[in-house]
Amino acid sequence: MYRMKKYLSVRVPLVYIGAALFVFLILALISPGPTYAGPSDPSGEKNGPYITLPDFTVLARELKPAVVNISTTTTVNTGMPPGTPFGGGDPFGFFERYFGDVPRTFETQSLGSGFIISEDGYIFTNNHVIENASEITVTLHNDRSYKARIIGSDPKTDLALIKIDADVKLPMSKMGNSDSLEVGEWVLAIGNPFGLEETVTAGIVSAKGRVIGSGPYDDFIQTDASINPGNSGGPLFNISGEVIGINTAIINQGQGIGFAIPINIAKDLLPQLKKGKIVRGWLGVVIQEITPELAESFGLPDTNGALISDIEAGGPADKAGLKKGDVILKFNGKDITKMKDLPTLVAKTPVGSKATISIFRNGATKDVPISVGKMPEEGMISRESPSGGGGGGGTPTPEATGLGLSVEGITPTVAQYLGLKDTEGVIVSRVERGSLGEKAGIMKGDVVLELNHKKIRNVEDFKREMSSIKTGQYLFLIWRNGNTVFIAINK
Repeated sequence: MYRMKKYLSVRVPLVYIGAALFVFLILALISPGPTYAGPSDPSGEKNGPYITLPDFTVLARELKPAVVNISTTTTVNTGMPPGTPFGGGDPFGFFERYFGDVPRTFETQSLGSGFIISEDGYIFTNNHVIENASEITVTLHNDRSYKARIIGSDPKTDLALIKIDADVKLPMSKMGNSDSLEVGEWVLAIGNPFGLEETVTAGIVSAKGRVIGSGPYDDFIQTDASINPGNSGGPLFNISGEVIGINTAIINQGQGIGFAIPINIAKDLLPQLKKGKIVRGWLGVVIQEITPELAESFGLPDTNGALISDIEAGGPADKAGLKKGDVILKFNGKDITKMKDLPTLVAKTPVGSKATISIFRNGATKDVPISVGKMPEEGMISRESPSGGGGGGGTPTPEATGLGLSVEGITPTVAQYLGLKDTEGVIVSRVERGSLGEKAGIMKGDVVLELNHKKIRNVEDFKREMSSIKTGQYLFLIWRNGNTVFIAINK
């Protein structure tokens, strides 16, 4: 019976097959085709039977002439030619003895991209493309080459402005508005990956506001348009043919993940780059992000804002009366939703101008007027809130806290070693592995200056404050490596 059923299920009369094919043919003729939602129909509603994917051929043809190839030559002085076993020198005189007067410098070449922003030859690119270059050559789409000179550069945003002098009006890119960019929009990248000139790749905006640790003003556009070495400095276009980003970085292990500087950052800096000097506003504060634990400890409704963990003596914030523990919620009326928003807003504010800062202090908000200063070499510092860390070992101390911490008083010798001005505070001498203290980010060698806003001068102060806490909320002000930081523990 089983064999008969199997046989019948495989061998089907031809008349049945013919009937089935006829039905499938009829269905194929009367059923509508697939519908694709494209940029012309962001709502996803049908616009006729088909909404096709974008055709990039016209865009590519129109945009490529304004994209340039940038090649640089850098002279490196190592004391020895490349490839010698001694790297930067010849301590035994081997090469000089046997090969005579060998060269002490050599040249390296690198490639990048850029795009023309004016008919008279101004070009945007990345600072790392032209940094330390002794010679810069720009090659246009028609294979004509020109020597370029650096007009201005800014390592903190990785932007550079260079210029060529051509005898004709040059094709130029139109700069768009990166603030209006939406995740999911189509984008087009044009550049010279691996030296392959005028390479066009397409993708979408994967994310905005990415912080990748490249500098204090990280605010990258993430895209899945293929970006590779050599694309640096090249443009990222929107579907309207406007530059909305400057391709800058990739993740080595992340295929298809690229990062671009928003064009609005470049547009804001363009006037200063043309003058050859970047001047930024400065408050003189060290800020940190607000974790849920810190928000609870300070009585904040959410994690918005930037927490001041240290203040530069004599700086604008100090003169304005700001204090450690203040939370900056607004700057000149603009909300600070993330810690990184504040440095960017302050940096763009003209030096010497008056500003208003809205702060949260002791459960209330208040506005504080401030005069914006000029950023020195190291101005506003921002840091991530501590997470992880800790350690173990050392001699056990009598002050185990229940948080997995042991502390000791600070002797004059310890204060001198750490670079402290005095012996006030207690030093963390031990952190138990897996404890609440370690998970919060407290580390061996940290100096506790305050506990729940109460000053800690010695071990007795620390014991008293620890025993008075009944809520299970601990807010530490920690001194570490020359700076202070708040750490919250909620049991």
